[in-house]
Amino acid sequence: MPRRTGEAGAAAPTAGRDGRRSSSTAPDGGRDGDATGPGTRTRYPRFRLGDSRSADAAPPPSPSARFPDAAPTVGRDAPRGGGAAQAPSRRPGAPAQTPTETTARLRPIPATPEAETAAGTDVPAPRAAVPPSGPAAPRTPDPALSWSTPHDPRPLVSFGEPEGYDGLARPRPLGGRPRPQAVAAAVCLVLGVGLLTGAVTGSWLAGDSGDDGARSAYTEAGDLWHSVPVDQLFPPTLLGKGAGPGGADRTWTRVAVAPDGDCAGAFDRLLAKALDPVGCSRLLRATYTDATQSYVTTVGLLFTKADAAAMTALADRFEKQGLGRREDLMPLPYAAKDTVAAGFGAPQRASWTVSVLTDAPVVVYAVSGWADGRTVDEPEPAEEAVESGAASAPAQAGLGHEAKGLADRVERALRKNIGTPTEHPS
Repeated sequence: MPRRTGEAGAAAPTAGRDGRRSSSTAPDGGRDGDATGPGTRTRYPRFRLGDSRSADAAPPPSPSARFPDAAPTVGRDAPRGGGAAQAPSRRPGAPAQTPTETTARLRPIPATPEAETAAGTDVPAPRAAVPPSGPAAPRTPDPALSWSTPHDPRPLVSFGEPEGYDGLARPRPLGGRPRPQAVAAAVCLVLGVGLLTGAVTGSWLAGDSGDDGARSAYTEAGDLWHSVPVDQLFPPTLLGKGAGPGGADRTWTRVAVAPDGDCAGAFDRLLAKALDPVGCSRLLRATYTDATQSYVTTVGLLFTKADAAAMTALADRFEKQGLGRREDLMPLPYAAKDTVAAGFGAPQRASWTVSVLTDAPVVVYAVSGWADGRTVDEPEPAEEAVESGAASAPAQAGLGHEAKGLADRVERALRKNIGTPTEHPS
């Protein structure tokens, strides 16, 4: 049934601001959207484009409303029923409260956003420096930090001085030295220079003391024939460790000592002529035999009258011309009566050696042969008889080792008495 105009619930036409007619219904006391009857439709306010009523109806809140000065009140101390805030309850005996600042201080917001945290970490990156306010200064390079500045000097760079440690593990500069050590070093330097200067001056004033010392030892060696006992020059027993063939040990026993005298008749004519340039001061001889008394050997010490230069020249001559290996320059033996060497004569000579010393006026020689008096048709020098593979009769019998071994031991005994213990291997 069609409703009539003026009935309750009928929409009354209204005219809006834009001149259009519209109808609105205010059921049940004029509240929109509260109708619940059948056939009724909920009404909502209409919003049209260009209608500024909705935007101008509610202005934005003031800053004081957004950030109130009073502290928020929550919990049991909040005002009840919309009234003023109540003071919190205080226990008996507590001191009275004093006015305190309750306004929340807000952190200032920087002009630039904060730098993002480092990737993958929770540690924030350092903030960028905020440029000072005011007009920006022109960005120009600092001339002091430029290597290409033509007029300004280059920047001065200094390095720290390294440190070292002294004897007490105390740090000190490497380039310096503690004062006590410097003083000690200076004193040692002065003393060293003084000693060196004194030695040079003394040598210059006294002459060549080195040559004098050598000349003194050389002269002393020439006098040993009458200042040293015969048992020290020709020991009664001599041990020759490794002196025999194949490194066998040898033991020699002295059987006779010839009286000291001159060289008349002691050498063959050719050997005496070869030794004539150095002269003959005294000749000492002794004869030894081995432990089995199968061999006999005569050892001689010829003390000359020559100086060191003449002895050196004679030694060079024997070495270069091979005079010590010539059979016609073989020394003569000393045959003592009533001994195993009684039949030891010139025909029994089998091996020999001659050594001319240069640090003493002495010629050492030795000659060996068989004790049974057999003759030798082809004698051989000791230097050749001791060689490996020598097949001569003297070499096979070891007579070369006998002559060389005894000559070396007597020479060692001589050097012990002149203070020059130089030894030669057998």
